[in-house]
Amino acid sequence: MKRNNRMIFVAGGPLLFLICCVCLPASVFPALAERAAIGTVVWMAFWWVTSAVDYAVTAFLPIAVNAIIPMCTMSSVIANYASETILLLLGASILTVSWEETGLDKRIAAGFLGFVGDNFRAQLVFWFLLSTLLSTVLPNAVVCATVTPIAVSMLKYVGEGDISKSRFGSKLLLYIAYGVGIGGLASPLGGAMNLVTVEYLEQLTGEEYLYVSWVAHFLPIMLILIVSNLLFMLRNVSKTDSLGGSREYFRMEYRKLEKMSFEEKCVLVLFLAATVLSFTRQLYQTLLPGLKPAYSFIICAVISFLITRKDGSRVMVWKSVQTKIVWELIYVFAGGLAAGTLINDSGVAQIIGELVAGLGLTGGLVTVFVIVALTILLSDVTSNTATAAVAIPIVISIIQGIDRNPIPYVYIASVGVNLSYMLPTSIRAIPVGYGLEPGYMLKEGWKMTVMIVLLMTAVCFLLLKYWPAFSTI
Repeated sequence: MKRNNRMIFVAGGPLLFLICCVCLPASVFPALAERAAIGTVVWMAFWWVTSAVDYAVTAFLPIAVNAIIPMCTMSSVIANYASETILLLLGASILTVSWEETGLDKRIAAGFLGFVGDNFRAQLVFWFLLSTLLSTVLPNAVVCATVTPIAVSMLKYVGEGDISKSRFGSKLLLYIAYGVGIGGLASPLGGAMNLVTVEYLEQLTGEEYLYVSWVAHFLPIMLILIVSNLLFMLRNVSKTDSLGGSREYFRMEYRKLEKMSFEEKCVLVLFLAATVLSFTRQLYQTLLPGLKPAYSFIICAVISFLITRKDGSRVMVWKSVQTKIVWELIYVFAGGLAAGTLINDSGVAQIIGELVAGLGLTGGLVTVFVIVALTILLSDVTSNTATAAVAIPIVISIIQGIDRNPIPYVYIASVGVNLSYMLPTSIRAIPVGYGLEPGYMLKEGWKMTVMIVLLMTAVCFLLLKYWPAFSTI
């Protein structure tokens, strides 16, 4: 980036912040803290998209601005930078460094290329569907944190390791994140935001909500989302696009590799152990209530430093490992969480909900559009769980106020809560940490957002009108 352009972009961030603080109507956002919270998010989004400064530096803006203009308690902001999810990402990042130290990354890459083949369309479909499938029953952050580095290893193996300059790499990592987001909608186990929805449904009906009912209600929506995302994803990918070589070539390269060493086996077992423990949490949570996924990854990461080679040298030494950990991934994710905290704790989210409540909605097509659009956009600037906690009770109060059954509208709000595409917040920070440029994410994301808002509005309205079971639990 040219120096003059960079200085303009650097100055643009705080300028947008000041405009928000001064020009947002005080009649709507009476407190400076509310206007500053919006301004901080706009500032962060501008710097992330324009790459005015390093992504990780932008991620610390919530702390810096909150120290000058208090928008919420500083402890609640700082807590985002050491949350359980951050520890999970740190542990996963350390374990993937161990792949590189032992050569396991090359073995994994050649294995996946030999299995799926070199055709880029096939690779895209495979990784997208894999992410979607896993996240139907597993926490989104865990799926994205484990699948993304495996894909990155494959990309490095074929010479596409610089994700920011790789069309193949950028698209692949972006759609892993999209797949993870879509899959979360398929089951209440897909994320905490769905459990928030279940809680409100149980409060509305006074009955236990059966998880199989969720699957039945969202199955048609899931199928339409998967097909539409695949079509959008493959629209500009040629059938002849290749990652180099052929399936046979990569299988031959895999066979050329030496027998798996003891160190490789150890680090592979550790990664699988952390992943399996995370995925099977429900089986042992009463016995070991403290062993959450984040701590499983941290424990296995600590153990990785104990592995030694036959000559007595250590596989993992912190002085070397710390230079290979994807710190940017961790801080960008934390910054996105912190931005969401500012929006929620300052009262901005509540004000937006009250504005929607005053629109005079009647429960028809316009109501469905507003709910879908608002929840998707809120999920882009704050966490999905926070959006659910704020939006769903507002939706219930609005629909009950017009004497309608709120259950189908809660389902509709859940669709938007699970979907977001444009900004490097929540799980979308993970591919950014591995090199995906936020500008590319926004470029693809706004088009996807428009398509999904219109498509889901139409689909949900038709389900509301013509499928009576959509209005029950």
